[in-house]
Amino acid sequence: MLKPGKENEASDALEMSMAAVAAAMSDPSRMKMLCALMDGRAWTATELSAVAEIASSTASAHLTRLVNARLITCLSQGRHRYYRLAGQPIAGLIETLMGVSWQSVTPPTPRTPHHLRAARSCYDHLAGELAVHIYDFMTQAGWLTPDGSSLTDGGRVNLAQMGIFITPHPRRKACCACLDWSERRFHPGGEAGAALFQHCLSSGWLTRVPGFREVSVTAKGRRAFSQHFAIHSLAQK
Repeated sequence: MLKPGKENEASDALEMSMAAVAAAMSDPSRMKMLCALMDGRAWTATELSAVAEIASSTASAHLTRLVNARLITCLSQGRHRYYRLAGQPIAGLIETLMGVSWQSVTPPTPRTPHHLRAARSCYDHLAGELAVHIYDFMTQAGWLTPDGSSLTDGGRVNLAQMGIFITPHPRRKACCACLDWSERRFHPGGEAGAALFQHCLSSGWLTRVPGFREVSVTAKGRRAFSQHFAIHSLAQK
């Protein structure tokens, strides 16, 4: 147990750390970079400077700030350097911030481009209209607990029948209700959300669109989403 003085020191250190993280995220250009990295892939400094619409030299300074704040990591491969988010907790923080920020927009009409609103990646899980429909189905079918915080036994069985297996004791939440920032409703996150997204990709139900977070639903995917989640109105691209 910490002594009173030590408790104050620990509290001060935590508050300083929180302030440093908030400061690192406070610049619009850095936020554009973080949002781009929400597709779960590694980006080069050149690519991130383009998405943030800033010079390469300016981007380098911003990336250093984000690395020092432990919001992103830098990976070296040969002569190239790549940047990606420093894990799912950081992605969750950004997604939550998106949801909170949208609450201040008036009127609350989504302005997300249609192709991103339909289906996109949210770091390592699926987001957009498609993901919201999946969450609604899972809730109504009793695959999720009422608050969306965990899978029911029936949910695990049904996912397993599709070939989606959830780790018995995951390092993160088995499932969570992640607020979708364009739909203002929940989509499945956590271990279950990530496993579902990977299954959709590996099964050919979804394909990534190069360049950003958009994903496309294939003909095979339309049939699968109709069969497994009763989603019958997906537009064909």
